[in-house]
Amino acid sequence: MKKVEKTIELKGRKITLTTGHIATRATGAVMATCGETVVLATVVAAPLKQEWGYFPLMVEYRERLYAGGKIKGSRWVKREGRPLDDEILTSRLIDRSTRPLFPENLKKEVQVVITVLSVDGENSPDTLSAVAVSAAIAASSIPWKGPVGTVKVGVGEDEKFITNPMESELNNSSLELIVSGTKDAVVMIEAGGNQVSEEKITDAIEYAQKEIKTITTAIDDFAKQTGIKKDKIAKEKTNIGVESKVKKLALSKIKDLIKKASVNEVGYSDIDEVKKSITDNFDDDEKSEASDAFTKLYKSEVRKVILSGKRSDGRKPDEIRKLSSQVGVLPRTHGTGLFERGQTQVITIATLGAPSLELLIESAEGEEKKRYIHHYNFPPYSVGEVGFMRGPGRREIGHGALAEKALLPVIPSEDEFPYTILVVSEVLNSNGSTSMASTCGSTLSLMDAGVPIKEPVSGIAMGLIIESKKKFVVLTDITGLEDGNGDMDFKVAGTKNGITALQLDVKTLNLTLPILKEALGQAKNARMQILESMLKTLSKSRSTVSIHAPKIKVIKIDTTKIGEVIGPGGKTIRRLMAETGVEIDVEDDGSVFISGMSADEVASAVEMVEGLVKEVQAGEIYEGEVKRIQPFGAFVEVLPGKDGLVHVSDMSEDFVKDPSDVVKIGDKVKVKVKEIDNLGRINLTMLINSSGKKQNKQRGGYQNDKGKTRRNNRGRYDNKRSKSSSGPHFPASRLLDKDNAN
Repeated sequence: MKKVEKTIELKGRKITLTTGHIATRATGAVMATCGETVVLATVVAAPLKQEWGYFPLMVEYRERLYAGGKIKGSRWVKREGRPLDDEILTSRLIDRSTRPLFPENLKKEVQVVITVLSVDGENSPDTLSAVAVSAAIAASSIPWKGPVGTVKVGVGEDEKFITNPMESELNNSSLELIVSGTKDAVVMIEAGGNQVSEEKITDAIEYAQKEIKTITTAIDDFAKQTGIKKDKIAKEKTNIGVESKVKKLALSKIKDLIKKASVNEVGYSDIDEVKKSITDNFDDDEKSEASDAFTKLYKSEVRKVILSGKRSDGRKPDEIRKLSSQVGVLPRTHGTGLFERGQTQVITIATLGAPSLELLIESAEGEEKKRYIHHYNFPPYSVGEVGFMRGPGRREIGHGALAEKALLPVIPSEDEFPYTILVVSEVLNSNGSTSMASTCGSTLSLMDAGVPIKEPVSGIAMGLIIESKKKFVVLTDITGLEDGNGDMDFKVAGTKNGITALQLDVKTLNLTLPILKEALGQAKNARMQILESMLKTLSKSRSTVSIHAPKIKVIKIDTTKIGEVIGPGGKTIRRLMAETGVEIDVEDDGSVFISGMSADEVASAVEMVEGLVKEVQAGEIYEGEVKRIQPFGAFVEVLPGKDGLVHVSDMSEDFVKDPSDVVKIGDKVKVKVKEIDNLGRINLTMLINSSGKKQNKQRGGYQNDKGKTRRNNRGRYDNKRSKSSSGPHFPASRLLDKDNAN
C-alpha cells in the first residue's frame, strides 16, 4: 500500500491526513494531525460469518494519558481502565455521524477504533477524530455513501464564527456547535450554548456546511489517491410471497393499531403482540422474513398517515401531549421534580453537597473538576420489559450528558451558590424523549432544592417524516413509534431567552437547512408552552435550601494565612472539624468553604477560622478563656490558637502572690490588649476579676509586701509571630465593644 498524504485548509487551521504507512492490516487506517494533536483512526470489516438482523457497527474512542504526558494518578493501578464519560460521548458522536451513510443491507461487523496519540491542549481531538474516521472509511473497501465532514463552530469576541476554535477560544464563546454532514445534507448536530437565539444557531449551521464541503472534497481526493476500490453488496432478495401474505394478514390489524393510538398511546408491547400473531402463520425458515416484512409494512403505514396530516395518536403535527408536573415529592431529598408528558414520566432528584464532593476527572489534557453533575437511569421496567441492569450504558451516559449540558449555562457560580450539585433522573415511563423530560424535571428539582438558577430550562424532541424536499412533516413531541419510524430525532432545550443544548440524529440524507429552520421555530413554540406549564407548578427557586441539605458559608482569608488554618500536617483544621462537626475546605486563592448540617455549627466554625487569621491589635478587648497558669501570671486565649499573658501585676489593684488566687483554668475573663511586643507576644490586662469587681490597672509595676516598688519581671512564653492582614472583620461576639467593656 502506498503512502498518501493530504492537507486540508480550514480558516487558518490545517488538518493533515496520512495513510498507507501505519496499521496496514486494518481495512482502513488514517493518522490525522492538527497542531500537535495526533489521532489514529482504524476501521475493520469482519468476514460475514453470520446474518445479523441489524448493522453491527462498533465505535471505540480512547484518549491515552500518555498523549498529554500524564501518568494515572492512582497509587495502586496504573493501567487505564474503562473509558471516561467524555470518551463515550465522543464515540457516540462519531457513530451518529457515520452510521446513516452505511448501506441498509450491509450486515458485516464493522469496528472503528480511534486512539488519541498526542494532545496539545488547544486543538481538540474530538472533531479531528471524526474527520480521521471519515477518511479511513472513505479510503477503505467498505461500502459507504460518504465521505462526511465534521466541524466545530465557536463565536469570537467580535461575534464572528470561528472554525474549530482552540480550547482557549471556547472559554469565551457563547456557542460550541459540532456539525457533521455530507456536501448536501446535515447528518448530526451536537451543541451547547449560553441561551443562543434560533437565528444564531441556523447561521452557525450554515457556516459549518460551507466548511464541511471543503473537508468532504479533500477526503474524496484523498480516497481516490489510495486507489482502493469499494466492495459491492449483493442486493437482498425479496420474498414476494412472504411480503404478500404478511400484507394480507397484517394490514387491517396495523390500521387498527393506528386507530387505537388516536385514542390511547400504543406501546411496543402492542405492536410485538400483533407481529407475533402474524409470524406464527409462517414456517420457522420464513419467520424472520415475515417479521421484517411486518416491520416495513407498519413503518410504511405510519408514515402514510402522518404525511396525510394525521398522527398515530390523533395529534396535530405541532401539538404537545398532556403535561403535568410536581415538586417536593420525596420527603428527605433536597429537591425533587416529577415531570410527565403523555406516557413519558421522569422523576429527578437534586442533592446538594460540600465543595469537596465535586467530581475530579483525569484525562490526557489534565485534570478537570465538575461541581454540577447529571446522571440518567433508564431501567427496563420503564418500557414494560425485563432486562439486565449492569450500570449505565452509552445511551444513558449520552442522555445524561445532554440534560447536563442543557442546564449548565443557568447553574449559579460557586461564589453565588457554593455547593456541589448532583442531579439524578429516574425514567419511570418511556414513550418518547426521556432526555428532554429529564431536562424539565431537573429544572424543577433544582428550583425545589433552592438552587438560584439563572433561568428555568425546558426541552422538546422534534421528529420528521420526509418523502421529498417538498413533501415532509415536522413533528413536535415525538413518541417512541414516531422516533422509530421517522427520519429525525432533534432535541432542543433552552430558556425563554435562547437555546442551551441541541442534539440531532437522522436516518435520511435529505435533511436541509430550511427544514431545520422550520423545526427550530416549531420547537421554540413547544418549549415556551412546556415552560409555562412548569412555572405553574413552581414559579421560581425556593428562597432557602432544604432543612435536610448542608449549610455552607464561604469566607475569604489572606493566602498567607492558609497555613495557620491548616496547621502542621493538617492538625489545626482537623481539630476545628472535630470540635464543630463541619467540613472545611481551603482553596489556594484563600477561599474557605465551611459546610455542616447545622447553621449553629457552621457559624461556630466560621468564628473559629476568622479568629485564627485575625490580627490582634493593641487596645482591643476580648472575653477569653484561661488556658495556663504560671507563677508570674495567666495565659488567656483571646482568639482560637492565640494566647496572651496577663501578668500578676495586671490582675488586681492589690498585690497578687499567686495567680491561682484570682483565676482558675477554664475561667472566662475580660481582658484588654496592652501591647504586642516586637517578638509578636501579646500582653494583656484584666478588666474584671472573677467576682465581677472592676480592676484598677498599674502601669509601672506592683507593690510588694514590704511596701517597696520593684520592676515587673515578666516571664517569657511562646507564641507564633503574626503577619499583618487585611482579612475579614472578626465577629462582634468575640471582639467586644470598647465603650461597653466595663
